[in-house]
Amino acid sequence: MSLHTDVGNRLRRRHADLLVRGGTVMTPSGRTACNVVCLDGRIVDLDGAGWTADDTVDATGLHVLPGVIDSQVHFREPGLTHKETFEAGTRGAILGGVTSVFEMPNTNPLTLTAADLQAKLDHAEGRAWCDYAFYIGGSAVNAEQLADLERLPGCAGVKVFMGSSFGDLLADDEAVLRRIVRRGHRRMAIHAEDETRLRERKALAQASGDVCQHPVWRDVSSALSATRRIVRLAAEVDRRLHILHVSSAEEMVFLSEHKRRVSVEVTPHHLTLSAPDCYERLGSLAQMNPPVRERHHQEALWQAIRSGIVDVLGSDHAPHTRQEKAKPYPDSPSGMTGVQTLLPIMLNHVNAGRLSLERLVDLTSAGPARIFGLAGKGRIAVGYDADLALVDLSARRHITNGWIASVAGWTPYDGQKVLGWPVTTAVRGAVVMRDEALVGQPQGRAIEFLEAAAARSAQRATHKHSRQEST
Repeated sequence: MSLHTDVGNRLRRRHADLLVRGGTVMTPSGRTACNVVCLDGRIVDLDGAGWTADDTVDATGLHVLPGVIDSQVHFREPGLTHKETFEAGTRGAILGGVTSVFEMPNTNPLTLTAADLQAKLDHAEGRAWCDYAFYIGGSAVNAEQLADLERLPGCAGVKVFMGSSFGDLLADDEAVLRRIVRRGHRRMAIHAEDETRLRERKALAQASGDVCQHPVWRDVSSALSATRRIVRLAAEVDRRLHILHVSSAEEMVFLSEHKRRVSVEVTPHHLTLSAPDCYERLGSLAQMNPPVRERHHQEALWQAIRSGIVDVLGSDHAPHTRQEKAKPYPDSPSGMTGVQTLLPIMLNHVNAGRLSLERLVDLTSAGPARIFGLAGKGRIAVGYDADLALVDLSARRHITNGWIASVAGWTPYDGQKVLGWPVTTAVRGAVVMRDEALVGQPQGRAIEFLEAAAARSAQRATHKHSRQEST
């Protein structure tokens, strides 16, 4: 019997793979008391009457959210597995209610070619607990190939590091940036810091040796000038941009004037930590690029969420070992874990009244799916992938280092009390975390992007037409 026939028979018999009963479901129409029926990886019904299932989850007292899509993680593999691995990173994602991730290209080797991308896809198969995609780095060495590279299956798009990177991945020259922007059509992700200004000001950090000076060294001007620059270059060819980890009030004012082409990401750590307190408490464990800034910047980020300027929440999960973080500043590397704590930290903000649960769902699920054009993800609706995060809004927990799955083994939120916690996670209808414990086996697969798939289809049609004309 074929799979298609088996699914058809199950539909007629109303027998599902997974039935989530009794929860408050966050649907596109709002909070709804309904059951979620999942068959062959997708949602097939939001009623549940008359359905049986191989697996039933009692969601009484819980809220059923679309699985979180974390569109910025650094899982460090290949080449840097002493900090993180793809298996451990995706395992942490599942424990935190994250069902899809976009992984960044600053690995060793860098992800700059089709072969680099395929190597990551091959390595992820059978090891990923959640679904995944990989960015291609935009660089001087591959600028002319980017239009083809961004169409490849499993590619999340092009990521450009204007600052805070190394080797071929650093793209700070205006001529190079213009070449990159003009090759391709998909939305391009940007780390916007002015590398020249950072180099000029690094002496300030070296002279002080004090991590509290991190936001002084990497000041607002370094971020704002880079953001202005890339928005100007992209406007020349009407290229869409996604500005990652926006950290300042000034950037938000500027970006509010360019929303037609530019989408905006903020991170939980910029919304939760503030200078100088975080550096005094945590030292270099709070060190990120761009830096955590003073409270008035944090307040501006929250206002940007309320006013709709912000489109997406990403974790910027970027682990380093404790030993590496213990190096004297500024030799200490920037980065922290974040994929596993994204949802608990943000649920705590929901319970504190800083944003609604509906807005959180938009920022972490519907927003990323809309901005990046994911096929069948980002909402609890019939026909969509059955990616689900069941959360208990009344659960009180302590985030601890011992809970963190990352190879790095630490979190800046160690010891923090939170209200709201993910308890069960399903990826395409398969429960992989139940009652806060991992179950089953890794079965993540590559995410499909509508725009890339359409471009590949158009390219195949053009080639077929050309061959027919030549004969």
